[in-house]
Amino acid sequence: MKDITAILIHYSNKAALQKALYSLQKISSRIKSIVVLQEQNMSLNSIDDWFDQVQFIAIKDSDVGQTLNDTISKLTSSYVLFLQDKDYLSSTANVESFQLSQPKTMLGAVYHNRNMAIHQPLLVHTSLLKKQRLLLDLQLPFKEARFPAWLSNVESSLTFFKEDLVRQSRKNSSANTIEKLAFIQKYQLKKVKTEHPSLSVVISNYNMEKYVETAVASCLLQSEQLDQLLIIDDGSTDNSFKQIQRWSDGEKVKVFNKKNGGKARALNELLPHVTSDFILELDADDWLDPDAVSVIKKQVADLPQDVSVLYGNLRKWKQLTGDVLYKGITKGTTVNGRADLLSYRFPLGPRVYRTSLLKRKGGFPVVKFENGKLYEDVSVLNQLIKDYRFRYHDFTVYNVREHNESITKSNPAKWNDFLKTLDV
Repeated sequence: MKDITAILIHYSNKAALQKALYSLQKISSRIKSIVVLQEQNMSLNSIDDWFDQVQFIAIKDSDVGQTLNDTISKLTSSYVLFLQDKDYLSSTANVESFQLSQPKTMLGAVYHNRNMAIHQPLLVHTSLLKKQRLLLDLQLPFKEARFPAWLSNVESSLTFFKEDLVRQSRKNSSANTIEKLAFIQKYQLKKVKTEHPSLSVVISNYNMEKYVETAVASCLLQSEQLDQLLIIDDGSTDNSFKQIQRWSDGEKVKVFNKKNGGKARALNELLPHVTSDFILELDADDWLDPDAVSVIKKQVADLPQDVSVLYGNLRKWKQLTGDVLYKGITKGTTVNGRADLLSYRFPLGPRVYRTSLLKRKGGFPVVKFENGKLYEDVSVLNQLIKDYRFRYHDFTVYNVREHNESITKSNPAKWNDFLKTLDV
Protein backbone atom coordinates (compact mmCIF):
# COMPACT_ATOMS: atom_id res chain seq x y z
CA MET A 1 0.00 0.00 0.00
CA LYS A 2 1.44 3.36 -1.04
CA ASP A 3 0.80 5.45 2.06
CA ILE A 4 3.96 7.59 2.53
CA THR A 5 4.88 11.02 1.17
CA ALA A 6 8.63 11.60 1.45
CA ILE A 7 9.63 15.24 1.97
CA LEU A 8 13.26 16.19 1.38
CA ILE A 9 14.51 19.49 2.81
CA HIS A 10 17.71 21.59 2.80
CA TYR A 11 19.62 19.59 0.18
CA SER A 12 22.30 21.97 -1.03
CA ASN A 13 23.84 19.81 -3.77
CA LYS A 14 22.59 17.38 -6.37
CA ALA A 15 24.80 14.49 -5.32
CA ALA A 16 23.37 14.38 -1.79
CA LEU A 17 19.82 14.71 -3.11
CA GLN A 18 20.38 11.98 -5.68
CA LYS A 19 21.67 9.66 -2.96
CA ALA A 20 18.60 10.35 -0.79
CA LEU A 21 16.21 9.76 -3.70
CA TYR A 22 17.76 6.43 -4.61
CA SER A 23 17.77 5.29 -0.99
CA LEU A 24 13.99 5.62 -1.01
CA GLN A 25 13.82 2.74 -3.47
CA LYS A 26 14.18 0.43 -0.47
CA ILE A 27 10.60 1.30 0.51
CA SER A 28 9.22 2.06 -2.96
CA SER A 29 6.16 -0.14 -2.34
CA ARG A 30 5.06 2.36 0.34
CA ILE A 31 6.03 5.62 -1.39
CA LYS A 32 3.05 7.50 -2.80
CA SER A 33 4.95 10.67 -3.73
CA ILE A 34 8.15 12.59 -3.11
CA VAL A 35 8.36 16.32 -2.45
CA VAL A 36 11.64 18.23 -2.65
CA LEU A 37 11.70 21.70 -1.10
CA GLN A 38 14.22 23.97 -2.79
CA GLU A 39 15.43 27.51 -2.34
CA GLN A 40 14.35 30.00 -5.00
CA ASN A 41 17.91 30.34 -6.30
CA MET A 42 18.69 26.60 -6.37
CA SER A 43 18.36 24.51 -9.51
CA LEU A 44 17.86 20.93 -8.37
CA ASN A 45 14.94 19.95 -10.58
CA SER A 46 17.20 18.73 -13.37
CA ILE A 47 18.17 15.68 -11.31
CA ASP A 48 17.49 12.33 -12.93
CA ASP A 49 14.90 10.79 -10.66
CA TRP A 50 13.44 7.32 -10.54
CA PHE A 51 9.96 8.52 -9.62
CA ASP A 52 7.40 10.22 -11.81
CA GLN A 53 5.88 11.47 -8.55
CA VAL A 54 8.81 13.72 -7.55
CA GLN A 55 7.57 17.28 -7.12
CA PHE A 56 9.87 20.26 -6.64
CA ILE A 57 8.36 23.04 -4.53
CA ALA A 58 9.93 26.47 -4.11
CA ILE A 59 10.15 27.62 -0.50
CA LYS A 60 7.44 30.21 0.06
CA ASP A 61 8.63 33.63 1.28
CA SER A 62 11.93 32.01 2.32
CA ASP A 63 10.06 30.27 5.15
CA VAL A 64 10.59 26.51 5.20
CA GLY A 65 8.21 26.03 8.13
CA GLN A 66 5.32 27.78 6.38
CA THR A 67 6.01 25.89 3.14
CA LEU A 68 6.04 22.58 5.01
CA ASN A 69 2.78 23.34 6.81
CA ASP A 70 1.09 24.39 3.56
CA THR A 71 2.36 21.28 1.77
CA ILE A 72 1.36 18.88 4.56
CA SER A 73 -2.13 20.39 4.82
CA LYS A 74 -2.86 19.20 1.27
CA LEU A 75 -1.54 15.64 1.64
CA THR A 76 -3.79 12.60 1.40
CA SER A 77 -1.13 10.04 2.34
CA SER A 78 -1.28 8.52 5.82
CA TYR A 79 2.36 9.23 6.67
CA VAL A 80 5.14 11.73 6.01
CA LEU A 81 8.78 10.67 5.90
CA PHE A 82 11.33 13.46 6.47
CA LEU A 83 14.89 13.49 5.13
CA GLN A 84 17.05 16.59 5.28
CA ASP A 85 20.41 18.05 4.37
CA LYS A 86 22.67 15.00 3.90
CA ASP A 87 20.28 12.23 5.03
CA TYR A 88 19.63 9.00 3.18
CA LEU A 89 18.09 5.69 4.25
CA SER A 90 20.67 3.18 5.45
CA SER A 91 21.28 -0.22 3.87
CA THR A 92 19.45 -1.87 6.79
CA ALA A 93 16.23 0.05 6.15
CA ASN A 94 13.36 -1.86 4.54
CA VAL A 95 9.58 -1.81 4.39
CA GLU A 96 9.28 -3.69 7.69
CA SER A 97 11.39 -1.02 9.41
CA PHE A 98 8.61 1.52 8.89
CA GLN A 99 5.73 -0.36 10.47
CA LEU A 100 4.00 1.44 13.33
CA SER A 101 1.68 -0.31 15.75
CA GLN A 102 -1.00 1.48 17.74
CA PRO A 103 -0.89 3.74 19.67
CA LYS A 104 2.42 4.88 18.12
CA THR A 105 1.94 7.62 15.55
CA MET A 106 5.59 8.43 14.89
CA LEU A 107 8.88 6.69 14.22
CA GLY A 108 11.91 8.66 15.33
CA ALA A 109 15.51 8.41 14.20
CA VAL A 110 18.61 8.90 16.34
CA TYR A 111 21.49 10.90 14.87
CA HIS A 112 24.95 10.61 16.40
CA ASN A 113 27.65 13.28 16.27
CA ARG A 114 30.63 12.97 18.60
CA ASN A 115 29.16 12.11 22.01
CA MET A 116 25.68 13.45 21.28
CA ALA A 117 22.55 11.57 20.26
CA ILE A 118 19.96 13.79 18.60
CA HIS A 119 16.34 12.69 18.20
CA GLN A 120 14.54 13.60 14.98
CA PRO A 121 11.11 12.62 13.62
CA LEU A 122 11.46 10.28 10.65
CA LEU A 123 8.03 8.84 9.86
CA VAL A 124 5.05 10.79 11.21
CA HIS A 125 1.32 10.21 10.90
CA THR A 126 0.01 13.03 8.70
CA SER A 127 -2.90 13.73 11.04
CA LEU A 128 -0.44 14.57 13.84
CA LEU A 129 1.42 17.04 11.61
CA LYS A 130 -1.84 18.69 10.57
CA LYS A 131 -2.89 19.04 14.21
CA GLN A 132 0.48 20.13 15.58
CA ARG A 133 2.05 22.38 13.00
CA LEU A 134 5.76 23.01 12.61
CA LEU A 135 7.26 26.27 13.81
CA LEU A 136 7.88 29.04 11.30
CA ASP A 137 11.44 30.10 10.52
CA LEU A 138 11.06 33.36 12.50
CA GLN A 139 10.21 31.28 15.57
CA LEU A 140 13.44 29.25 15.50
CA PRO A 141 16.96 30.25 16.61
CA PHE A 142 18.37 28.27 13.65
CA LYS A 143 16.99 25.84 11.07
CA GLU A 144 18.53 22.77 12.73
CA ALA A 145 16.14 23.25 15.68
CA ARG A 146 12.97 22.84 13.59
CA PHE A 147 12.18 19.16 14.08
CA PRO A 148 13.68 18.65 17.58
CA ALA A 149 11.66 21.66 18.82
CA TRP A 150 8.49 20.23 17.29
CA LEU A 151 9.26 16.79 18.69
CA SER A 152 9.61 18.19 22.23
CA ASN A 153 5.87 18.96 22.24
CA VAL A 154 4.81 15.48 21.13
CA GLU A 155 3.66 13.06 23.82
CA SER A 156 6.57 10.63 24.34
CA SER A 157 4.27 7.60 24.40
CA LEU A 158 3.37 8.26 20.75
CA THR A 159 6.95 7.91 19.50
CA PHE A 160 9.06 4.84 18.85
CA PHE A 161 12.80 5.37 18.16
CA LYS A 162 14.98 3.16 16.01
CA GLU A 163 18.71 3.30 15.45
CA ASP A 164 20.52 2.87 12.12
CA LEU A 165 17.67 3.76 9.78
CA VAL A 166 19.27 6.95 8.51
CA ARG A 167 22.80 7.78 7.46
CA GLN A 168 24.44 11.06 6.50
CA SER A 169 26.69 11.39 3.48
CA ARG A 170 28.99 13.71 5.44
CA LYS A 171 28.89 14.81 9.08
CA ASN A 172 29.61 18.37 10.05
CA SER A 173 31.57 18.61 13.30
CA SER A 174 32.48 22.29 13.25
CA ALA A 175 32.35 24.25 16.51
CA ASN A 176 29.25 26.04 15.23
CA THR A 177 27.42 22.76 14.48
CA ILE A 178 28.43 21.12 17.76
CA GLU A 179 27.18 24.11 19.76
CA LYS A 180 23.87 24.00 17.92
CA LEU A 181 23.54 20.27 18.57
CA ALA A 182 24.30 20.75 22.28
CA PHE A 183 21.46 23.30 22.38
CA ILE A 184 19.12 21.02 20.41
CA GLN A 185 19.83 18.08 22.69
CA LYS A 186 18.17 20.01 25.53
CA TYR A 187 14.79 19.66 23.78
CA GLN A 188 15.00 15.98 24.77
CA LEU A 189 15.12 16.66 28.52
CA LYS A 190 12.40 15.14 30.64
CA LYS A 191 9.57 17.51 31.53
CA VAL A 192 9.67 18.59 35.19
CA LYS A 193 7.58 20.74 37.48
CA THR A 194 8.48 22.54 40.71
CA GLU A 195 6.06 24.83 42.49
CA HIS A 196 8.54 27.18 44.15
CA PRO A 197 10.22 29.48 43.66
CA SER A 198 8.05 30.87 40.86
CA LEU A 199 9.55 32.55 37.81
CA SER A 200 8.22 34.90 35.13
CA VAL A 201 9.81 36.20 31.94
CA VAL A 202 9.22 39.77 30.77
CA ILE A 203 9.91 40.91 27.21
CA SER A 204 9.79 44.46 25.87
CA ASN A 205 9.60 44.59 22.09
CA TYR A 206 10.29 47.45 19.72
CA ASN A 207 10.51 46.77 15.97
CA MET A 208 11.99 43.29 16.31
CA GLU A 209 9.76 41.47 13.82
CA LYS A 210 12.72 39.40 12.60
CA TYR A 211 13.51 38.02 16.03
CA VAL A 212 10.81 38.47 18.68
CA GLU A 213 8.95 35.26 17.92
CA THR A 214 12.13 33.27 18.49
CA ALA A 215 12.33 34.86 21.94
CA VAL A 216 8.69 34.07 22.71
CA ALA A 217 8.82 30.50 21.40
CA SER A 218 11.96 29.81 23.43
CA CYS A 219 10.06 30.70 26.60
CA LEU A 220 7.36 28.15 25.83
CA LEU A 221 9.59 25.31 24.58
CA GLN A 222 10.89 24.66 28.08
CA SER A 223 11.49 21.43 29.98
CA GLU A 224 9.83 23.23 32.91
CA GLN A 225 7.07 25.71 32.20
CA LEU A 226 7.15 29.33 33.27
CA ASP A 227 4.64 30.70 35.74
CA GLN A 228 4.09 33.78 33.57
CA LEU A 229 5.22 35.21 30.25
CA LEU A 230 4.49 38.93 29.97
CA ILE A 231 5.21 40.73 26.70
CA ILE A 232 4.79 44.41 25.95
CA ASP A 233 5.12 46.13 22.60
CA ASP A 234 6.66 49.60 22.95
CA GLY A 235 4.94 51.31 20.02
CA SER A 236 6.46 49.27 17.20
CA THR A 237 6.04 50.54 13.66
CA ASP A 238 6.76 47.17 12.03
CA ASN A 239 4.70 43.95 12.12
CA SER A 240 6.03 42.67 15.42
CA PHE A 241 3.05 43.56 17.63
CA LYS A 242 0.74 41.58 15.35
CA GLN A 243 3.18 38.67 15.54
CA ILE A 244 3.30 38.52 19.33
CA GLN A 245 -0.45 38.93 19.72
CA ARG A 246 -1.02 35.43 18.37
CA TRP A 247 0.90 33.95 21.30
CA SER A 248 -1.40 35.45 23.95
CA ASP A 249 -3.69 33.11 25.86
CA GLY A 250 -4.84 35.76 28.34
CA GLU A 251 -3.66 33.67 31.29
CA LYS A 252 -0.08 32.43 31.39
CA VAL A 253 0.95 34.44 28.31
CA LYS A 254 -0.23 38.05 28.30
CA VAL A 255 0.51 40.69 25.68
CA PHE A 256 0.30 44.46 26.19
CA ASN A 257 1.12 47.50 24.11
CA LYS A 258 1.82 51.20 24.65
CA LYS A 259 3.11 54.26 22.85
CA ASN A 260 6.86 54.27 22.33
CA GLY A 261 8.70 55.49 25.42
CA GLY A 262 11.71 53.23 25.86
CA LYS A 263 12.30 49.89 27.56
CA ALA A 264 12.31 51.21 31.15
CA ARG A 265 8.79 52.63 30.83
CA ALA A 266 7.61 49.51 29.02
CA LEU A 267 8.92 47.12 31.66
CA ASN A 268 7.42 49.26 34.42
CA GLU A 269 4.03 48.76 32.74
CA LEU A 270 4.46 45.02 33.20
CA LEU A 271 5.61 45.04 36.83
CA PRO A 272 2.13 45.32 38.43
CA HIS A 273 1.10 42.17 36.56
CA VAL A 274 4.00 40.07 37.86
CA THR A 275 2.96 37.62 40.59
CA SER A 276 6.07 35.41 40.66
CA ASP A 277 8.97 35.39 43.13
CA PHE A 278 11.54 36.14 40.44
CA ILE A 279 11.64 37.87 37.05
CA LEU A 280 13.91 37.04 34.13
CA GLU A 281 14.32 39.88 31.63
CA LEU A 282 14.64 38.62 28.05
CA ASP A 283 15.51 40.96 25.21
CA ALA A 284 13.24 40.62 22.17
CA ASP A 285 16.17 39.68 19.92
CA ASP A 286 17.65 37.02 22.23
CA TRP A 287 16.44 33.55 23.21
CA LEU A 288 16.62 30.99 26.03
CA ASP A 289 17.93 27.44 26.20
CA PRO A 290 15.17 24.81 26.56
CA ASP A 291 16.23 24.14 30.17
CA ALA A 292 16.53 27.79 31.21
CA VAL A 293 13.53 27.81 33.56
CA SER A 294 14.59 24.61 35.31
CA VAL A 295 18.19 25.75 35.72
CA ILE A 296 17.27 29.23 36.99
CA LYS A 297 14.72 27.88 39.49
CA LYS A 298 17.42 25.67 40.99
CA GLN A 299 19.84 28.62 41.14
CA VAL A 300 17.43 30.91 43.01
CA ALA A 301 15.94 28.27 45.33
CA ASP A 302 18.38 29.00 48.18
CA LEU A 303 19.33 32.58 47.29
CA PRO A 304 19.79 34.81 50.38
CA GLN A 305 16.93 37.27 50.88
CA ASP A 306 19.14 40.34 50.42
CA VAL A 307 20.29 39.24 46.94
CA SER A 308 18.31 41.27 44.42
CA VAL A 309 19.87 40.01 41.18
CA LEU A 310 21.16 36.63 40.06
CA TYR A 311 23.23 36.48 36.87
CA GLY A 312 25.43 34.03 35.00
CA ASN A 313 27.05 33.67 31.57
CA LEU A 314 26.00 34.68 28.05
CA ARG A 315 26.27 32.55 24.94
CA LYS A 316 26.84 34.82 21.94
CA TRP A 317 25.83 34.36 18.31
CA LYS A 318 26.43 36.57 15.30
CA GLN A 319 23.45 37.06 13.02
CA LEU A 320 24.20 36.17 9.41
CA THR A 321 21.86 36.12 6.43
CA GLY A 322 19.38 33.39 7.35
CA ASP A 323 21.55 31.81 10.07
CA VAL A 324 23.55 32.47 13.21
CA LEU A 325 27.23 31.81 13.89
CA TYR A 326 28.41 30.75 17.34
CA LYS A 327 30.97 33.19 18.76
CA GLY A 328 31.56 31.84 22.25
CA ILE A 329 30.54 32.18 25.89
CA THR A 330 31.15 35.34 27.89
CA LYS A 331 31.55 34.25 31.50
CA GLY A 332 30.32 36.49 34.26
CA THR A 333 32.42 37.82 37.13
CA THR A 334 31.55 38.70 40.70
CA VAL A 335 30.09 42.15 41.34
CA ASN A 336 30.59 43.26 44.96
CA GLY A 337 29.67 46.91 44.67
CA ARG A 338 29.02 49.90 42.44
CA ALA A 339 32.65 50.17 41.30
CA ASP A 340 32.58 46.55 40.12
CA LEU A 341 29.26 47.16 38.40
CA LEU A 342 30.33 50.22 36.40
CA SER A 343 33.58 48.55 35.31
CA TYR A 344 31.74 45.37 34.29
CA ARG A 345 31.99 44.15 30.72
CA PHE A 346 28.32 44.76 29.96
CA PRO A 347 25.77 43.44 29.51
CA LEU A 348 25.47 41.71 32.86
CA GLY A 349 23.18 38.78 32.35
CA PRO A 350 21.02 36.95 32.30
CA ARG A 351 19.36 39.28 34.77
CA VAL A 352 17.07 37.49 37.22
CA TYR A 353 15.48 39.98 39.61
CA ARG A 354 13.88 39.25 42.96
CA THR A 355 10.42 40.68 42.32
CA SER A 356 9.79 42.08 45.80
CA LEU A 357 13.06 44.07 45.88
CA LEU A 358 12.67 45.35 42.32
CA LYS A 359 9.16 46.59 43.15
CA ARG A 360 10.38 48.08 46.44
CA LYS A 361 12.90 50.15 44.45
CA GLY A 362 10.14 51.41 42.17
CA GLY A 363 11.01 49.29 39.15
CA PHE A 364 13.17 50.51 36.30
CA PRO A 365 14.28 54.15 36.73
CA VAL A 366 13.52 56.48 33.84
CA VAL A 367 16.63 58.66 33.77
CA LYS A 368 17.03 62.00 31.99
CA PHE A 369 19.76 60.71 29.68
CA GLU A 370 18.23 60.07 26.24
CA ASN A 371 14.82 60.27 27.97
CA GLY A 372 15.45 56.87 29.56
CA LYS A 373 15.63 55.02 26.24
CA LEU A 374 19.19 53.71 26.58
CA TYR A 375 21.04 51.55 29.13
CA GLU A 376 17.96 50.82 31.21
CA ASP A 377 19.66 47.65 32.51
CA VAL A 378 22.57 49.62 33.97
CA SER A 379 20.22 52.22 35.48
CA VAL A 380 18.20 49.65 37.43
CA LEU A 381 21.29 47.71 38.51
CA ASN A 382 22.85 50.97 39.71
CA GLN A 383 19.84 51.53 41.95
CA LEU A 384 19.66 47.98 43.30
CA ILE A 385 23.39 47.67 44.11
CA LYS A 386 23.09 50.55 46.60
CA ASP A 387 21.01 48.49 49.04
CA TYR A 388 21.20 44.88 47.95
CA ARG A 389 23.69 42.27 46.85
CA PHE A 390 24.14 40.62 43.46
CA ARG A 391 25.05 36.95 43.03
CA TYR A 392 26.96 35.34 40.18
CA HIS A 393 26.51 31.64 39.45
CA ASP A 394 28.30 29.75 36.68
CA PHE A 395 25.42 28.75 34.38
CA THR A 396 24.70 29.37 30.69
CA VAL A 397 21.10 29.38 29.44
CA TYR A 398 20.82 32.78 27.74
CA ASN A 399 21.63 33.38 24.06
CA VAL A 400 22.59 36.85 22.83
CA ARG A 401 22.08 37.69 19.17
CA GLU A 402 24.55 40.25 17.83
CA HIS A 403 23.03 42.09 14.87
CA ASN A 404 23.12 45.48 13.20
CA GLU A 405 19.61 46.52 14.27
CA SER A 406 20.53 46.46 17.97
CA ILE A 407 19.75 49.81 19.63
CA THR A 408 22.67 49.53 22.05
CA LYS A 409 25.09 48.54 19.31
CA SER A 410 24.11 51.58 17.28
CA ASN A 411 24.89 53.92 20.21
CA PRO A 412 28.29 52.83 21.63
CA ALA A 413 29.68 56.38 21.66
CA LYS A 414 27.05 57.46 24.20
CA TRP A 415 28.21 55.11 26.95
CA ASN A 416 30.71 57.50 28.55
CA ASP A 417 28.19 60.34 28.44
CA PHE A 418 25.65 58.09 30.16
CA LEU A 419 28.07 57.15 32.96
CA LYS A 420 28.51 60.85 33.82
CA THR A 421 24.77 61.16 34.50
CA LEU A 422 24.46 58.26 36.93
CA ASP A 423 23.82 59.34 40.50
CA VAL A 424 26.09 57.99 43.17
